[in-house]
Amino acid sequence: MFKKILIVLAVMPIIFACSKTAFTGRKQLNLIPVSTLNSMSFAEYKTYLSQNKTVPAGNKDLELVRRVGNDLRLATEVYFKAKKMEKELKNFAWEFNVVDDPNTVNAFCMPGGKVVVYTGILKVTQNEDALAVVMGHEIAHALANHGNERMSQGLVAQLGLTSLDLALSQKPAQTRNLLLSAAGAGAQVGVLLPFSRKHESEADEIGLYLMTMAGYNPSEAAPFWGRMAKTGGGSRPPEFLSTHPDPVRRSKKLQELVPKAHQYARLYPVPGSSKRK
Repeated sequence: MFKKILIVLAVMPIIFACSKTAFTGRKQLNLIPVSTLNSMSFAEYKTYLSQNKTVPAGNKDLELVRRVGNDLRLATEVYFKAKKMEKELKNFAWEFNVVDDPNTVNAFCMPGGKVVVYTGILKVTQNEDALAVVMGHEIAHALANHGNERMSQGLVAQLGLTSLDLALSQKPAQTRNLLLSAAGAGAQVGVLLPFSRKHESEADEIGLYLMTMAGYNPSEAAPFWGRMAKTGGGSRPPEFLSTHPDPVRRSKKLQELVPKAHQYARLYPVPGSSKRK
């Protein structure tokens, strides 16, 4: 009987930490308070920028990334306001930066809305609609709380802990690595890999809706991911694709979602978007 009580007490935090993602309504596990995770995220983001070469103000790539990012932010606010979920955005502090690294084909969004795009991926996007595909996908990870979910899974699966306080006090280095991995800025391997692919598919869908609401062309998504799949000359795929769905299935699914994306655009237009001016 005592053993049964211990089991119930052990799973109670997990039961009460379940929530649902925006747009798709999928149930997920979030053990970490949003304010706590964002505080860690913002600190790591500041450190990350200090250790990498960012392009200066006035740079055309930075201006493009920030314009597209602002359009996607507006689309997010329009949707969440329409769904009476504005309070879910109160902990977001949006920021868009570009790291000058032509050899890295990557982008990520940390919990709380800190977005980084590498110059290397701009060679593959080729146009602003495809850039909106990338940034919408990354922003979708943050909106769907994928970072919290991945880190919560990691606390349980990798560290054997169900408390962030315990993880920070007993295993600070591993906990930091989990945060970076959860944000897409670190290695995503091991027990979290299959789950991560679910996140990638979900981010594809949410990102497609956001970019279309903001006035960008969702039909650019499939060609972009096709170009991404060819990056590297058919050898090892870029890090950005290491945990992503099969390119053929992905393109097919995105093409199927285009009509639904246009429905979102009709229901939730974004008047302030640069694409609608």
